[in-house]
Amino acid sequence: MGSCSTRMGSLQFKGKGRGDKGQGVRPIFLIVGGPAVGKSTTSRALAARFPKSVHIPVDDLRMMVVAGLAQPGAAWGEALVEQLRLARENATHMALRYRKAGFAVVIDDFWDPFSHLGEYTPLFKQPGVIKVLLYPSQETAHARNRARADTGSTQAYLDEGIRLTYDSLRRALPELEAAGWLVLDTGEGGVEGAVMKIFIEQKQHEP
Repeated sequence: MGSCSTRMGSLQFKGKGRGDKGQGVRPIFLIVGGPAVGKSTTSRALAARFPKSVHIPVDDLRMMVVAGLAQPGAAWGEALVEQLRLARENATHMALRYRKAGFAVVIDDFWDPFSHLGEYTPLFKQPGVIKVLLYPSQETAHARNRARADTGSTQAYLDEGIRLTYDSLRRALPELEAAGWLVLDTGEGGVEGAVMKIFIEQKQHEP
């Protein structure tokens, strides 16, 4: 990284990218996890540390479907699989276009227990991609869901999503770690602690 400035309570990162006289590339972060683990909060906080950045929430792309929207559940049909694939492919294209323009990019998505995020394989072949799994304890995720859910039905829906996600992640974790994913227990340390660990991981990926 070209330079790094650190201030207590307000950490800011500065790095060289194609917007800086063509030296190096801006990072692309993929932040994933189950429901209620702080994906969006962490992603926005991470993006805010760069002088030029964009946050791409994949759920927002998916929710652009007006008629025929398919929602995740215990059983995933062809419509949902197609919509997730389209959202992730478009997130990949957006990330690469924004990076070419000099932006650091943070993609925010949920762990997919069915595809294991295979839709991002083309992105993973690109340089400067940092893959991050937010992985607090399952009990922490359920507690956060109870604290923020608007209704009992929403809480029950997300609780089931948390259970399915953690069942899948417990089996997939060794594979993810072997593939170079940064696995963060975000139950302690807060958002700032998670952002600092991600930043350290980024520095280790730089040539």
